[in-house]
Amino acid sequence: MSPNRSVAFHTLGCKLNFSETSTLSRQLEQEGFEKKAFTEKADVYVINTCSVTENADKECRQLVRRIQRQAPDSFVVITGCYAQLKPKEIAEIPGVDLVLGAAEKFNLVQHLSTLTKGDATKICSCDIETVSGFNSSYSVNDRTRTFLKVQDGCDYSCSFCTIPMARGKSRSDSIANVVQQAKGLAQNGVQEIVLTGINLGDFGKGFDGGKKREENFFDLIKALDSDTDIPRYRISSIEPNLLTDEMIAWVAASKRFMPHFHIPLQSGSDAVLKLMQRRYNSQLYKDKIALINQLIPDASIGVDVIVGSPGETEAYFKESFDFLHALEVSYFHVFTYSERASTKALDIKPIVPISVRQERNKVLRNLSYQKEQYFKTKHAGTMRKVLFESVKQKDPTAIPMLEGYTDNYIRITTPFREEWSNRIIDWSIQ
Repeated sequence: MSPNRSVAFHTLGCKLNFSETSTLSRQLEQEGFEKKAFTEKADVYVINTCSVTENADKECRQLVRRIQRQAPDSFVVITGCYAQLKPKEIAEIPGVDLVLGAAEKFNLVQHLSTLTKGDATKICSCDIETVSGFNSSYSVNDRTRTFLKVQDGCDYSCSFCTIPMARGKSRSDSIANVVQQAKGLAQNGVQEIVLTGINLGDFGKGFDGGKKREENFFDLIKALDSDTDIPRYRISSIEPNLLTDEMIAWVAASKRFMPHFHIPLQSGSDAVLKLMQRRYNSQLYKDKIALINQLIPDASIGVDVIVGSPGETEAYFKESFDFLHALEVSYFHVFTYSERASTKALDIKPIVPISVRQERNKVLRNLSYQKEQYFKTKHAGTMRKVLFESVKQKDPTAIPMLEGYTDNYIRITTPFREEWSNRIIDWSIQ
């Protein structure tokens, strides 16, 4: 590598990945690396991968080919879930120099010091069952909102999901450490923290000095609320069976935790939920949404949905659509099912044709758009607090813009004003 080493990062997937990429970036900058945009020429390119869908795998391969064209002498490092699940497959991609699995991701600096261009691809992976440590991470500078990782791994066994195989068992940071990090972020001017994890509501599993830790997610959010000065917190995503009624009532009274929930559903059909091996039914989910709307009428509620999973007949999809249509929520994240190796879903029949999956995706995305528009219209004329952050301009001739979100997650865009950046402003919803 050149004396003035440079590195560029690209992140695929979830908010957790973004927080980890930001931490890896800080580690390398502390070692003297200059951070470059991924479109620029750099000495090292790091791709932090996801493997929830086949598209994420394909995008990783496309990115490597792009690097080969623009900087063939640079080092290419692949880490993240795809790297843990299929390290040998990645190592066969021309141009890849280093593959880091779950246990080695945060040892990137040490591994780079041993790389020589032209050597065989180095694979540093492990049996995911042996991964037990927790590596804290958070994003800064990338956004006004900071994604703070407090939990990792998952002990659930959903039939469609590879995450337990890629991330390992559920484990988390301690409440004391999370509070300390939040205090440090507050001193650096952070206005909002989004708590992230693979199964966030399962927070609390871990060991201190060999002794099993006895903590839970509700205790964590209460500690953050009472012991830190961060103005705004969000819960990124929480399983409906782990979101307790007591927790919903507490958020309703909190000044720091925003009226915004993101609760995975995956299907509104109980038959499909059973095939997916989810830990709740549609009635439990419906009850949670009803309680949120009763206690926090202005809350934004996001929903994850998977369409086209094995066994989802036309009748089951209609059942799911009708359930979602009647649900008083604000938006959906719609995912099209894709086959994942070594998952139980591969044995479920019937298989939904890809064209049908894509059509069902469109149907639910259209419904989501209607929900979003209704939610925003419902709040027209009301005053909400918006945290603004700058928008990166693709067109240098365009008017500079500010973008932000209300406390209940309505996106606001307005012409740039320096004095509003990273500020919480009272805003009239139009």
